[in-house]
Amino acid sequence: MAHPKSKISKQRRDKRRTHYKASLPTLSTCSNCGSAVEYHRVCPECGYYRGKQAIAKTAEA
Repeated sequence: MAHPKSKISKQRRDKRRTHYKASLPTLSTCSNCGSAVEYHRVCPECGYYRGKQAIAKTAEA
């Protein structure tokens, strides 16, 4: 098996990993209520997905 000839320094390792970072989720507006919703998710405010009611939401007092 292949073995490294010398240790890779922390600086060299971290330079390679600079592009491994989390990205912000893409948001869209709900067509029913207008709140911000992640793509391919049911709206947490009204319960609609792609113009149809997916889950029944109860009115809060």
